[in-house]
Amino acid sequence: MPDLTAEMIQRGRGPAAPEAVRRREVAREMRSAREKLTSTSGLERAFDYELVRVYAQYRAGAVIPLALLGLAIAGGSALWVPPPVAAVWAACLLAAVALSMFATRRFLAQDPEAVSVTVWRRYFMVCEAVQSTSWALMILVGTAPGARTFVLFGLLIVAAVSTMLAATLPAAAVAALIPLNIAALSLLVFSHDMDTAMLVTMVVGAQVFFMGLARRVYASTVGALKSQAEKDAIFGELEQAKANSDEARRRAEEANLAKSRFLATMSHELRTPLNAILGFSEVMKNEVFGAHVAPSYKEYAADIHDSGLHLLNLINEILDLSRIEAGRYELNEEAIQLGFAVDECRHMVGLRARSKGQTFHEFIDDSLPRLWADERALRQIILNLLSNAVKFTPPGGEITIKVGWTSSGGQYVSVKDSGPGIPEDELGTVMSSFGRGSLAIKTAEQGSGLGLPIVKGLVDLHGGNFLLQSKPREGTEVVVTFPASRVMDTLPALDLPGGDLRGGDLRGGDLPIQDLMSQDSDKATADAKRGRSAARAA
Repeated sequence: MPDLTAEMIQRGRGPAAPEAVRRREVAREMRSAREKLTSTSGLERAFDYELVRVYAQYRAGAVIPLALLGLAIAGGSALWVPPPVAAVWAACLLAAVALSMFATRRFLAQDPEAVSVTVWRRYFMVCEAVQSTSWALMILVGTAPGARTFVLFGLLIVAAVSTMLAATLPAAAVAALIPLNIAALSLLVFSHDMDTAMLVTMVVGAQVFFMGLARRVYASTVGALKSQAEKDAIFGELEQAKANSDEARRRAEEANLAKSRFLATMSHELRTPLNAILGFSEVMKNEVFGAHVAPSYKEYAADIHDSGLHLLNLINEILDLSRIEAGRYELNEEAIQLGFAVDECRHMVGLRARSKGQTFHEFIDDSLPRLWADERALRQIILNLLSNAVKFTPPGGEITIKVGWTSSGGQYVSVKDSGPGIPEDELGTVMSSFGRGSLAIKTAEQGSGLGLPIVKGLVDLHGGNFLLQSKPREGTEVVVTFPASRVMDTLPALDLPGGDLRGGDLRGGDLPIQDLMSQDSDKATADAKRGRSAARAA
C-alpha cells in the first residue's frame, strides 16, 4: 500500500477552508449577477420581491384611512356641487380603493417563490394610476367658484400620501403623481387669476418634492434590505460553521477513541516480543553462558538491548500521553519531599551532563514541607525537564535548578538552561504532541517530541501550572508550580478510626503567572542566609 501524502489527505477531506470560502463567494456573486440581469430594477429577485411586499403591506394597511379621507372630501365638496355628483365621485374612489386592497391581499397570500415580481409590479402601477385618477376627479368640484383652494389642498394631501405609500415602487409613485399633476394644472383652464396660478405652482412643486422624498425613502429601504440580507448571510455562515465545528469535534473524538484503543492493543502486542528481545539480548551482552566466539557479538547484543530499551521508553511515553488525554491516568498520591526528588533526578542525569562539561546550579529550599503528589509522575516531570535542559544546552553550558515557595503558599520547580532558546513562533509547536522545534530537528539529539506534552498533562492532573519561557540566544526556562492545597502543612486533618492522619485536599487552584517565582519570599531569604541553598557543580 503506498504511503499517504499530504495532497491525498487533502483531497480526501475536501477543499481547504480558504478555498471553500472563495468558492462560496464566487457562487454567490454569480447567482447575484444572474438575478440582476433578469431583474428590471437592477437588484436581486429577493430584493425586488421585498420591495413589492412592503408596498403591498403599506397599501393594505392604508385602505380604511384612505376611504375615510375620500368620504371627508366628498362631504366637503357637497358645499359646492350637488350631493349626487359628490356621491358618484365617492363611489368611484371607493371602488378604486377596493381594487387596490383586493390586489394587495391577493399578492400577500401567494407563495413568494411562485410570484412573478415583474407582473405584479406592473399590476400595481395600473392600480395606482386608476386610484390617482379617481382622486383627480375632484377637480369637478374646482369648477365651482371659491372651491379651487379646497381642491388644491385635497390634491396636495393625496399626493403626499400616495408618494409615501408607493415609495418602495418608484414607477408606481410616478404613476400616482401624473394624474394629480394633470388635475392641478387643469385648474388653470378655469381660472387665470394670479392667486390660482400661484397655488397651482406651489402644489405642483410640492408634488415634485414628494417624488424626491419618495426616492430617498426607496434608497433607504433598499439599504435596509441589503443590510438585513448581509446579516442573514452572516448568521447562516455562522450556523454552518457551528455545524461543521460540531461534526469535526465528533470525528476528532471518534478518532481519539480509536487511537486510544489502537495504542492499548498495540502496546501489548509490542511489549510481548520486546520483553524477549530485552531478556535475551541482556543475557548475550553479559555473556551469562560463556564468552562469545567473536568479540563484536557482545557489542551487537549491547546495541540490541539499548535499542529495545529506547523502543520500550517510547511505547511507555505514548501510552502515558494517551491515558492523560483520555483522562484515564490514575494518580497514586503520597507525601513526597520535592527537593529530595529533584536532587535524585539531578544525579540521574548528572553523568550525561558531566560528559558534556555542563554545570548545575541548585537553589533548593530544604525546609519545604512534603507535597501530596504521585511520586512516579513527579519524577517523570523533573526527569523530562532536566533531560531537555541537558540535551539542548551546549557543552560547557549552565543549568539552574530552583525549588521553593510560591507567593500563594504553593511550591515550584524551575529549570533554566543556557541553550540557544526557542523562537516565539515555535512555542506552540514544541508543546504539541510529537512537535519538535527547528533546533531539535537540526541537532543530533533525537527525541519523540512527547516530553513537554506529558509534563504539562501530569502537571494539570495535579492542579498545577506549567510555564514555558524562551527567547533565541537567551536560553529556556520551564516553571512548574503546585497549588497550596497540595502542601502538607495546608492539608486539613482527616478524622479516621485509630488516630489523626493528614489527608489530601485535591481541590487544586490556579496561580497567577506573575507569582510563580518566590525567591524573595521570607523562607527563601532565610534559607539563603543560613547557606542551605548554594550553587553546586554537577
